[in-house]
Amino acid sequence: MLLLVLPGFLFFVVFHYVPLLGNVIVFQDYQPYLGFKDSPWVGLGNFSVFAEPDFYRALLNTLKFAVLQLVLFFPAPIGLALLLNSIISPKIKRFVQSVVYLPHFIGWVILISISQQLIGGTGLLPQLLGELGLPRVDLMTSSGFFPWLVTLQLIWKDAGWGTIIYLAALLNIDTEHYEAAAIDGADRWRRLWHVTLPGIVPVTLLLLILNLGSILSVGFEQILLQRDAVGADAAEVLDTYVYFHGVLDGQWGPAAAVGLVKGVIGLVLILGANKLAHRFGHEGIYSR
Repeated sequence: MLLLVLPGFLFFVVFHYVPLLGNVIVFQDYQPYLGFKDSPWVGLGNFSVFAEPDFYRALLNTLKFAVLQLVLFFPAPIGLALLLNSIISPKIKRFVQSVVYLPHFIGWVILISISQQLIGGTGLLPQLLGELGLPRVDLMTSSGFFPWLVTLQLIWKDAGWGTIIYLAALLNIDTEHYEAAAIDGADRWRRLWHVTLPGIVPVTLLLLILNLGSILSVGFEQILLQRDAVGADAAEVLDTYVYFHGVLDGQWGPAAAVGLVKGVIGLVLILGANKLAHRFGHEGIYSR
């Protein structure tokens, strides 16, 4: 059993824990040709990045995307799983599952191209509006609609894939609970409220706590591919900020400082949410 776990353990060690040592450049004026050893130390100087207006713009946009995704995207797999679980025919259920899983395997480049063909300036929706005598609307270049567009694209792509865990949790609910509720006169909605939803609460809390840890990572590739269409004012988030100011401009130290603070905030949110789950009598991601 330990040998089976070993590949996954090594993956996290090599790609997640060892790179943490690179956070030393947060306190250096890091130069790649000098390396970690010879780059000059600057103390907390790199944290001056948090006083820049561009950083606060990226932070505000990140929080806007994060809240929308938490409110709209997180519940989407739950609702879809409940709908799939209510399908009686196994064949129809498997077919629908295959259809809703498929977008997960489509790359963001293709998915955004499909969005462009549907709601872009020359897409299906503007043409339909024009034929109806209504003003044409290009939603792909609308800065005000962009946070909603990103969230809807995420729901389209990953809501079906996210149902896998919830469907497994639904299968673990004892059918005798449903039978007892039916004998007591509970209709379908009461069985859903008093049996189904409580049965998936532990899994829901677990996934919610884990999602809080990455709440400031709102989709680098997806946003980067659409950034030029709406402008940096609407699409600059912390991940793209680190890419443009850190990787492209060579400001390694300030970019690493932003990444470090993101990680610390994620850790605090996970620990706080898990502690809150304990107070309400749930296990969370680890026991007391």
